[in-house]
Amino acid sequence: MRILVVNVNTTQSITDAIGKQAAGAASPGTEIVPLTPAFGAESVEGNYESYLAAVAVMEAVRAHPEPFDAVIQAGYGEHGREGLQELLDVPVVDITEAAASTAQYLGRRYSVVTTLDRTVPLIEERLAVAGLSARCASVRASGLAVLELERDEQAAVDAITEQAARAVEDDRAEVICLGCGGMAGLAERVVERTGVPVVDGVAAAVTVAESLVRLGLSTSKVRTYAPPRPKRIVNWPPQAG
Repeated sequence: MRILVVNVNTTQSITDAIGKQAAGAASPGTEIVPLTPAFGAESVEGNYESYLAAVAVMEAVRAHPEPFDAVIQAGYGEHGREGLQELLDVPVVDITEAAASTAQYLGRRYSVVTTLDRTVPLIEERLAVAGLSARCASVRASGLAVLELERDEQAAVDAITEQAARAVEDDRAEVICLGCGGMAGLAERVVERTGVPVVDGVAAAVTVAESLVRLGLSTSKVRTYAPPRPKRIVNWPPQAG
């Protein structure tokens, strides 16, 4: 089985970390192929960057030359999952939805700990669209930008675990979801601080994708995610210069 794991930003070191986390969660015989978009922002922390990332992720997958069995969209929020489902005949799994749905097996209510406060509404909207918001106790911001997660790992751990602990104590969350692909690998330390299950979206998405492939299931093409209708698309892709 081959699974593409697509970073939503253009920072290669984040792609590498996501790929490592995905490979660690994969079953024997599953090949993880990390992809970095060819264009876009170095981190995705707002609506403009998110919509740009959606196009970049779809183009990265369309350009991949080898066959694959599933795709994981490895960014929290709205980054083009629905477009990929129209384009592909294989399962497409979004880490936001994979983490939240997994959390609901583990406790009555879950909270998401993410990066900047401006990303909180994007995640809340994504959970609402996916029908996963009813059992969400809160979406909390650590106050750290995506790229800061790499620059000072200890500061990142401290900020994330602090908000996770507050979610458990103040918001009555029973499970924590790590709300950024760049947080891959931090789950164990959040467990130590909070004492509750912590779901890493990348690892959860790998397990969901593997299960769908093994069950022989993929996206329904009857209505919502039917393939795009053939039509002329003007000036795409854009030409350099």
